Amino acid sequence: MEKHDTLPSGELEIMQILWQCSPPVSRSTIESKLKEKKNLAPSTILTFLTRLCERGFLSVSHNGRTNLYTPLISKKDYLAEESRRMLDRLYGGSLSAFAVSLCDSGVSKEEIEELRKMLEEGNL
Repeated sequence: MEKHDTLPSGELEIMQILWQCSPPVSRSTIESKLKEKKNLAPSTILTFLTRLCERGFLSVSHNGRTNLYTPLISKKDYLAEESRRMLDRLYGGSLSAFAVSLCDSGVSKEEIEELRKMLEEGNL
């Protein structure tokens, strides 16, 4: 699997929208869904989309005058890469150090039980 860089927050918001939609997605669709959260200038959105294409996160196709964007990495794959990066960067790759920190952060007993069940069932 090809490794991708960590996305800045603005570009990640664009990717979150694209992952929620059935590809390909037009810029106008992205703009309308983004306006539900924040109001960015169309030029800013276009800059984000261009960067995402240049960095290998998106492909762009054309339908007349409309650009259509398709994710080249799934949300699942991106989150897996980011999780591994976080584990390596913050915990030296130690899952047990992460688990201790997670427990210290106030994770509920119910959440711990849910994780335990997922581990036992092979869902993690």
